[in-house]
Amino acid sequence: MTLDIPGSPAEARVERIAGLAEVRAVRPESVAEAARGRVRRASLLGGSGRLMLLAADHPARGSLAAGGDPWAMADRGELLDRLCTALERPGVDGVLGTPDVIEDLLLLGVLGGKVVIGSMNRGGLAGASFEIDDRFTAYGAGAIAASGLDGGKMLLRVDDADPATVRTLEACAGAVSELAGRGLMAMVEPFVSRRVQGRVRNDLSPEAMTRAIAIASGLGSTSAFTWLKVPVVAEMERVMAASTLPALLLGGEVAADPVAAREGWRRALRLPTVRGLVVGRSLLYPPDGDVAGAVDAAVELL
Repeated sequence: MTLDIPGSPAEARVERIAGLAEVRAVRPESVAEAARGRVRRASLLGGSGRLMLLAADHPARGSLAAGGDPWAMADRGELLDRLCTALERPGVDGVLGTPDVIEDLLLLGVLGGKVVIGSMNRGGLAGASFEIDDRFTAYGAGAIAASGLDGGKMLLRVDDADPATVRTLEACAGAVSELAGRGLMAMVEPFVSRRVQGRVRNDLSPEAMTRAIAIASGLGSTSAFTWLKVPVVAEMERVMAASTLPALLLGGEVAADPVAAREGWRRALRLPTVRGLVVGRSLLYPPDGDVAGAVDAAVELL
């Protein structure tokens, strides 16, 4: 079941979003019905050989900030409206999200023919003392397959000083193997991290990212279905030479200079293993508020 409401597209979307709570309360089985009825696309990559995905898994980690607003992503209705606007733009292939967001979008009927990637480990809550112990608290490989999704994404932060790192390493390796066994993409987002004044910080130096990519590439019993999700850093050509796995560029925080950020993506997209973008806040909460314009500018790079 999806929510079909008459009216102008904008009005209908607002009404559909407002109706989600009622559907969830009265007909929770609608989520599974919508998943079963979703038309999947034949392959991950479209005709361009590129992939453009929206990232919407930040709230489940308690990370709600975008730009200068610490609560930008706290309003679920507004987030869904922005996601729907972005998903309607030409060249947008799909979305990455946790079950709650993906299921809202399924009920809204906007994921037909899209690539849908389920976010898996969100237990390392932002700012928590246990942040590196990033447990798998969202999708598992079995649930991803049962829901008809196209793959799973996991975050891997390697902190040499935190023994909890090895638990996350082991869990990610298991997830890579389980997804591959079902023929599904395993998207790994690796970082070398350390605590600075009690806060986890990712080391974005070329050397650290090279090491992170090397570690991530070896996870699991096979790398046949593994993709990487990486930031744009200095010396990207040298960094990306660390692996032959296909990679997608992440967007990160809302950039103070969106033009400069897009130029960084443009340069990195020329590298042979880089196949597209996975961007969330930078496109969903652009400084000028123009979601469609921000998405179109990113798609143009592909």
